[in-house]
Amino acid sequence: MTNPQVAPGPRTREQRLADTLAMLGSPVRDVWVATASTAPDGTPVPYLVPLSLAWIDDRVVLALDATSRTGRNLLAAGTARLSLGATRDVVMIDAVLERSVRVVEAPADLAEGYAAQADWDPRPGGDHDVYLVLRPRRVQAWREVDEIAGRVLMRDGEWV
Repeated sequence: MTNPQVAPGPRTREQRLADTLAMLGSPVRDVWVATASTAPDGTPVPYLVPLSLAWIDDRVVLALDATSRTGRNLLAAGTARLSLGATRDVVMIDAVLERSVRVVEAPADLAEGYAAQADWDPRPGGDHDVYLVLRPRRVQAWREVDEIAGRVLMRDGEWV
């Protein structure tokens, strides 16, 4: 009998990439979004929130109020770290802001693609709502310690 607590061994790079893309493209996917700002005294102020994610054209798309702390941080710094999945099946993405699109001005493919995958539609929302389109720069994925060595799937915006 196989112990369900023991992982079957490390996945191949191909399987890890396929699993990562499946996770990113799955419906109703939530992501932890880490951003930071600087306090008036120069102290870094990290911030972490869960948001709904859509994976459209190899980009992470988030919808949020541009005046929220996460919106302000992302628009100012242009970078974020994202985390999907559980501790034993995690995908970490370091991303840069590619563009910001006001929800009321968004092209149909962006708005409909987001609504379809995220399972909610921000278009009836407020005047400050935006889609933030993030370009992954580094993607890492691992399940167990035996996958740590090969965890980098994307480096400098290129799949490796």
